Amino acid sequence: MELQGKQVSVVGMAASGIATALFLRRHGARVVVSELRPAEQLRAEIPHLLEAGVAIETGGHSERTFLSADLIVVSPGVPADLPVLLRARRENIPVIGEIELAARFLRGPLIAITGSNGKTTTTALAGHLLAALRLPAHVGGNIGTPLISLVEAAAAGEWAVAEVSSFQLETAERFHAHIAAVLNLSPDHLDRHGSMEAYAAAKQRIFRNQTAADFAVLNAEDEYCRRYAAALAAQAAGPRVVWFAADGQLPRGGGGTIVQGDRLLWCDPPAAGGGVTELLRRDQIPLRGAHNVENVLAGCAIAALAAGLPGAAAAERGEIAARIAAGVASFKAVEHRLEFVAKLDGVEYFNDSKATNVDATLKAVESFAGGLWVILGGKDKGGDYDALLAPLRQRARGVLLIGAAAGKIARQLAPLEDRLISAGTLERALEIAAGRAQPGDTVLLAPACSSFDQFENYQHRGRVFKEWVARRLLAPHA
Repeated sequence: MELQGKQVSVVGMAASGIATALFLRRHGARVVVSELRPAEQLRAEIPHLLEAGVAIETGGHSERTFLSADLIVVSPGVPADLPVLLRARRENIPVIGEIELAARFLRGPLIAITGSNGKTTTTALAGHLLAALRLPAHVGGNIGTPLISLVEAAAAGEWAVAEVSSFQLETAERFHAHIAAVLNLSPDHLDRHGSMEAYAAAKQRIFRNQTAADFAVLNAEDEYCRRYAAALAAQAAGPRVVWFAADGQLPRGGGGTIVQGDRLLWCDPPAAGGGVTELLRRDQIPLRGAHNVENVLAGCAIAALAAGLPGAAAAERGEIAARIAAGVASFKAVEHRLEFVAKLDGVEYFNDSKATNVDATLKAVESFAGGLWVILGGKDKGGDYDALLAPLRQRARGVLLIGAAAGKIARQLAPLEDRLISAGTLERALEIAAGRAQPGDTVLLAPACSSFDQFENYQHRGRVFKEWVARRLLAPHA
């Protein structure tokens, strides 16, 4: 893609929009960033962009900014069906996303990981395992560092490992991953996509440009993953499907990673001889919860493929397995993902602010035997909270409701009325939980909602949770 002298409009001034604008300027484009927020909310961002020669439009999107562009690059949070973007497409102006732009400039192979839950942990783990295997790798995407920022960091032959979201995949065209993984699909972002079918179709775009030289890593227990596999099998030259299965059951003729007893194994498909290589023991996994076993299986499958384990000789397989086992054992939980914060007066506090949908919260709740004080709520994403009724009845002493979705959650969890507590804010929920919890109990932030009603993002929400705990830890009687 030639950028020199091109007029490019970047939509959105969040992290990926800023990184995109600066990348485009370094490659000779004339850039304007268009942002809905007013200038007074962007005092930290504006000077840096102006210094780099980027023009800025705040407080709304003007048609002239878009229709005069040679190219439009949208940030993940910007709906692809904005009227002004639809008009630009009708005028044959290319509209792409940040990961699409990055993919056209990456020099090394790309690993892309998506799904409803577990993306961030699996992406971080995959990057950690590649490092343990001594494979040069750079980690980014939706996990924090925009993929466009890895373009100049990752040399030819070095891996880029990226978490990608359905929002980012909506605008994927030539985006090509050598290893593409879908971990699972459950209702999420339905407020934007409108239906599970549209959401699943956006995720499926991760395989869009894969060939027979590539790999698709899929969850054998997930219905949508099995559908994807069937669609890929019908292609003339689609990617090779590699499975991971926590229940130990690989689809007929398939290979991949499984749990068998207390061991995690790599299994070659029958067509390749059906060989089995032990990767690690289950007790070497340092992460809490059954869902993290799935994440580890996926990360191990990705790492094994990157290291060439399927075609390796026995001695080399043993070396690869040993490095993967050491990598898993040394991996630390990702911030805001079922993160242990502290133990105060015999009560443990866990921050799972990244649990932004019902399925993620369900997995978090099921990671504990009982004694829970669960903080739920935020901005509703169209989820069905009924699924939480049985596990909360079994494990929770109290359910503290916060944010804009509190009313909907209270209605759907009405049978738990004696345990539902209206708290309004996160700080108030923590005060109530700390006052009522007994030694041995756990206070769990697992909101099942996005954070945008009261916080900048889920990281901000998680930091507020941890800061409150830290203050109480340092001054328990304040």
